[in-house]
Amino acid sequence: MGVSGSGKSTLGRALAQRLGWDFIEGDDHHPADNVARMAAGQPLTDAHRQPWLRRLNAVIAGHDAQGPGAVLACSALKQSHRRRLAEGISRIRFAYLCGDPEVIRGRLASRSGHFMPAELLDSQVAALEPPEDAVLVPIHLATAQQIELTLDTLGLAP
Repeated sequence: MGVSGSGKSTLGRALAQRLGWDFIEGDDHHPADNVARMAAGQPLTDAHRQPWLRRLNAVIAGHDAQGPGAVLACSALKQSHRRRLAEGISRIRFAYLCGDPEVIRGRLASRSGHFMPAELLDSQVAALEPPEDAVLVPIHLATAQQIELTLDTLGLAP
């Protein structure tokens, strides 16, 4: 979890590959109107996020019931969002990609092909409620270091 551009998808894919789990890209589950809104530079409200969070909760619940696990990349900016994602899930943990917003702004400015424009970063930073019970993963670490930190902290290291 974390703001757009923090590296959620990069770390999530790498963790899923390392664990042999499925990777779920939260952005792929946004309703079309949410994508259009963000692409137009309009931040989402909690009301806009609710159908997306419900959809992601259903996807996670399916993995929780059937498989060894999955890794989800999702902003989950607020505690209420994380509670909604975790509702009815027996096993869920959060890793929070945290770091300097200016570094993240630079990443957003240099990426292409994504609907989330860099100008929405400030609204995400303002909405962010840092979790108290998540693995803290600094964005300045290399992906390999982030993987080891996350696995060690969660007790999943081989």
